[in-house]
Amino acid sequence: MSIASDSRVRARGVTIGYGGEPVAEGLDVAVPTGELTVIVGPNACGKSTLLRALARMLPVREGVVDLDGAPIGSYPAKEVARRLGMLPQSPIAPDGIAVADLVARGRYPHQGLLRQWSADDETAVQRALQRAGVAELAERSVDELSGGQRQRVWIAMALAQQTPILLLDEPTTYLDIAHQIEVLDLARGLQRDGFTVVVVLHELNLAFRYATHLIVMKQGAVVAEGPVADVVTAELIEDVYGLPCRIIADPETGTPLVVPKASAS
Repeated sequence: MSIASDSRVRARGVTIGYGGEPVAEGLDVAVPTGELTVIVGPNACGKSTLLRALARMLPVREGVVDLDGAPIGSYPAKEVARRLGMLPQSPIAPDGIAVADLVARGRYPHQGLLRQWSADDETAVQRALQRAGVAELAERSVDELSGGQRQRVWIAMALAQQTPILLLDEPTTYLDIAHQIEVLDLARGLQRDGFTVVVVLHELNLAFRYATHLIVMKQGAVVAEGPVADVVTAELIEDVYGLPCRIIADPETGTPLVVPKASAS
């Protein structure tokens, strides 16, 4: 298992959970800078829990999460938010809020008693709206949008923070395939523009298509990590998911494609 030497976000010997038995113990994870890292694994294996710990949304019981070489807990909350943006699962917008107003909330880490709304903030919001492809929706109510549009608005809010690191927890959940592709194309575009992006996904074939770095989890442990082509095998998928399958090349991208074996019955 490889550990990225240039990682800005790293978990060292981390034990995490929500009370009772821990979800994961002794985890060592390094997020490679400038990559699109996708975390996959079965339900309840610890994917989202790990992401929340990396974003300081969940305190660790043991070990430490480092951000830019220092324990993440040593930073003030606003400083963390200037370095790292987190989009949680199924975020909820205030009733009736307009798209531009929601995206503007991403500027909160840059505000203070001596620094109120400025031209720089307005520029950051407009750029985020454009980058996420939702500028034409700026005056619309978030309540009126489709699921795919809403996800891009939330990503725009994270972009307005102007952080170099973005963590997206299951951003394609409940979306149809066209909107899943739309959101993941956006994530890939951000990575190609220099962002470090980490995404938790359930859909394996999409994960393998978009990831430049893959982390595979099972029962709270990282069981495989690295470039997709080096990691994905039929044996790994059967071990992690209990799914007998074949791995073939995606005819569009050449990336691994999981084909479940037909039932004998």
